[in-house]
Amino acid sequence: MPVTDGRPPWHPSWDGRPDHFRPPRGAVLWIPVVISFLVQVPAAVGVVFWQRPGVAEGLAHIALAAFGPLALLASRRYPGPTVTVIAAAALADLLLAPGDGPPYLALAFAIVLAVARRALVWAVVSVVVAWVAAVVLGAMIGLAWHPFRIALVTLGLAACFGVGALVRVRRDRADALRAEVLRRRRSAEERERVRIARELHDVIGHALSQINVQASVGLHLMDRDPEQARTALGSIKETSKTALEEVRSVLGVIRSEGDPPLAPQAELAELPRLLDGVRSPGFEAGLVDRLAEPPGRAVQFAAYRIVQEALTNVVRHAHATHAVVALERLDDELLVTVDDDGRGARGVEEGTGILGMRERAALLGGSVEISPSPRGGTRVTARLPWGATA
Repeated sequence: MPVTDGRPPWHPSWDGRPDHFRPPRGAVLWIPVVISFLVQVPAAVGVVFWQRPGVAEGLAHIALAAFGPLALLASRRYPGPTVTVIAAAALADLLLAPGDGPPYLALAFAIVLAVARRALVWAVVSVVVAWVAAVVLGAMIGLAWHPFRIALVTLGLAACFGVGALVRVRRDRADALRAEVLRRRRSAEERERVRIARELHDVIGHALSQINVQASVGLHLMDRDPEQARTALGSIKETSKTALEEVRSVLGVIRSEGDPPLAPQAELAELPRLLDGVRSPGFEAGLVDRLAEPPGRAVQFAAYRIVQEALTNVVRHAHATHAVVALERLDDELLVTVDDDGRGARGVEEGTGILGMRERAALLGGSVEISPSPRGGTRVTARLPWGATA
């Protein structure tokens, strides 16, 4: 499995442009140019030196040998015309060469590059026309080519098309993989944004609801019961402190490039403190804990946040005087219920808070249901797999 810096290609921090899928762009162009130039030009010089043709014929042969590799420089932008021009140069070299030399290697690279860059029609037409012209014109000017040589060249040209098709398929697969990696990365980023927004909504919404309730209590009792008002102010201070710590923990994920030092995630053991924070002279909250042992940390954190959001909704919207949170294990599920005696939720459109509760449960494979409560208000029922992990 390919990796980048020790991370799999579907890791959200991978940038989708790994070097192991394709060599550097310059290498794709310059390697064929250099190889064909080093093969063709020295060979052409050697043939001219050995055969000793006329000056014009020798210079033309060397020029054609150098022209093909240099023409490959245009194959990135114009792969189709490039293979046509190089095929014509190869035809001229084949018919005008003073002696036998190495094959016109630039044509092979031009075919591969053209097919890989989806210029297949250009490559097929250019090569077929050039090869038929070579056979016909060669016979007209008296060049005797062995049938085995014709068959071998034909197979070589066909092999170049096969290599080009293979390169194109591999490139398409690499492009598809990069697109999939980018899609997964964007999906992971979107999920992270939703998670952070959900955390901030739960923390800030609950804290502001508590602060609003306690501030109202403090203002109402400031003259009649200063001690109770002082208690309300202390609750506001503790609630705001806790909310600030949780907000810093959430925002630390955004600011830190590595693994930020996060505050411990809330557990079911923190529910008594949560209930104490929402209690007021006009509202009482109770806890019924039937658990012999707690579930895993991920399930505890989700259950805590669901209870927190449910109590926030009760305090803000239900006009209730009492709420009860119950915890129990049913087979392999954690059952969490929050009942209140408020005005109920019939006909009320579900907001982002209830949506956040459903999302938290769904991430663990659970569910959240909203129904009328036997106490006359609303019941929130959350079912979470006991052994689920985040």
